[in-house]
Amino acid sequence: MAIREEFGVGEWYHCYTRGVDGRKTFEIEGDYERFLQLLYLVNSKEKRHRSDILTSSTEQIMLLPRPETLVEIGAYCLMSNHFHLLIQEKSAGSISTFMQKLGTAYTMYFNIRHHRTGGLFVKPFRSRHVTDDRYFQRVLQYIHFNPAELYEPGWKDGSVRNLPALLKQLREYRYSSYAAYLGNNRAIDAILGTVGFDVAVLQDPQTMLEEAVTYYQELAMSRRRLANG
Repeated sequence: MAIREEFGVGEWYHCYTRGVDGRKTFEIEGDYERFLQLLYLVNSKEKRHRSDILTSSTEQIMLLPRPETLVEIGAYCLMSNHFHLLIQEKSAGSISTFMQKLGTAYTMYFNIRHHRTGGLFVKPFRSRHVTDDRYFQRVLQYIHFNPAELYEPGWKDGSVRNLPALLKQLREYRYSSYAAYLGNNRAIDAILGTVGFDVAVLQDPQTMLEEAVTYYQELAMSRRRLANG
């Protein structure tokens, strides 16, 4: 279940968690690919095991038919030690079910692949209710700007040395939904649900940066309040 959160049907939530003890949760390219595959496969009311699927291609897996989904996925981003999702509760308990299936399936894969045991992600996962369209846009921008720390370590303070170069790197980052939003990554487009969004806002680099920095600051304050009880 999510921490201090009761999910409302039809409502959107920014859900995120990181590796236990700050450890890496994605160590090799295959780890990222498996997580992308699971985002698609476990988002179903029908049970389906990745081990039953012979192909190793993420693109081919995205073409497999899928029954009714548990949640709508509006955005995602995978980083080396954490991930972010923007997801909608489609029916009572669907987000909790989806997150449990996703975490369990990926942890089982990761532990076998990397010869370890035990939990991989901090539990319970964190969530923030996305209350209106404006906030929805801000979360989109924050999630899609997350890989910026790989190229511009000072971005969370609003300091970016080369914004055009950074935007190009973000567009080319495979493990985020940003490219799919811009129509540049249709192969993994199937992960996303049908979501209304303003592409112009996502394409405006200065707006993206400002909104992402603001959301990061608010998120950090929220985490400190939770840590202090």
